[in-house]
Amino acid sequence: MGKKLIVPVFTILVGIAWLLNVMGVMPGVDWVWTLGLATAGILSLVAGGLNKITVVTGPFLLVASVCSLLRQTGRLAADHEIPVLVIVLGILMLISQLSNLPVPESLRAENPKDEHQG
Repeated sequence: MGKKLIVPVFTILVGIAWLLNVMGVMPGVDWVWTLGLATAGILSLVAGGLNKITVVTGPFLLVASVCSLLRQTGRLAADHEIPVLVIVLGILMLISQLSNLPVPESLRAENPKDEHQG
């Protein structure tokens, strides 16, 4: 049931962001970029499932979206955004390495024995 709710919830969030923008509450935000990052992060987790790659890419893109929003609204200095993202990336990579999550099928090394049996 969770996957069924993604599109309606995303649509509501787009509408809220749009309304806040036209009301002047959050002017000057590049919503295409910010929501594009968030969408890519969510789709990474939904389409790829939870594995050693998506546990990094999904949350990283979501945090990048939030940082973009904060920077564009003047709540996060531009010179702080990249160091914050580098720290977040390192933490997510550490979580990935320490977790028991699977490696995606497309990145698994083939067994060398299989190549010689043919």
